[in-house]
Amino acid sequence: MASVNHLNVYGKISQSHLEDQNPRPKIALRRSSAATVIIIFSAILLFTLVIVLTLVALMLEQPRKDKDPTVTVEPIKTICNVTRYPEACFTDPSSLNASKNPDPESFLDLSLRVSITHLSNLVSSIKSLNNLQSQPGLKDCLTLFDDALSRLNDSVSAMNAHMGLSKEKTSDIQTWISAAITDQDTCNDGLEEMGWTAGDEVKSRGRSFKESLSNSLAIVANMQNLVQKIGITMH
Repeated sequence: MASVNHLNVYGKISQSHLEDQNPRPKIALRRSSAATVIIIFSAILLFTLVIVLTLVALMLEQPRKDKDPTVTVEPIKTICNVTRYPEACFTDPSSLNASKNPDPESFLDLSLRVSITHLSNLVSSIKSLNNLQSQPGLKDCLTLFDDALSRLNDSVSAMNAHMGLSKEKTSDIQTWISAAITDQDTCNDGLEEMGWTAGDEVKSRGRSFKESLSNSLAIVANMQNLVQKIGITMH
């Protein structure tokens, strides 16, 4: 009898143990299902976020294209292609907030103002050099540059008079710019003849002025052809 009771007790324990083990696979299955749902939901959320960000980027990019259409760049390229230093031509007036659709007249005005800025910087740099009083060549350069500055200011004034540049004034402006170029060349030649070592430094500092001045001369010399290509009527 004792053995039978022992078996019954063992059977109850075994059955109870099995019953305790049965719910666990169900719980594990529920957890697995929940994890799968979370993963799918996260993937959908991430995909939606990518789409939204892409649409926002496209919306922000569209105004940029509208602000910088090809037509705003082509007139500048057309003008600068006639110059000897097209890179300087393209960048200098842009730094002075050139208009989006510049015509040759307004672009020439900007180019002349850039030349005046470079010349003013050149004069300031010469005055800052040591032993200025003992170098007659530098004094001559300052006198020449003062004359060049006067001619450039006359050119700008002629362009702004009567609301624009007339065909009759084109020749005068071309003459004044050529004279300013001659002033700089005369300065450089005088420094070379004196054999002063700082002459190369003055040339180096005056390179930007020389390039912008050369570009201004090229623009005014080709003014009629430029207005025909771009489709602007001269005053």
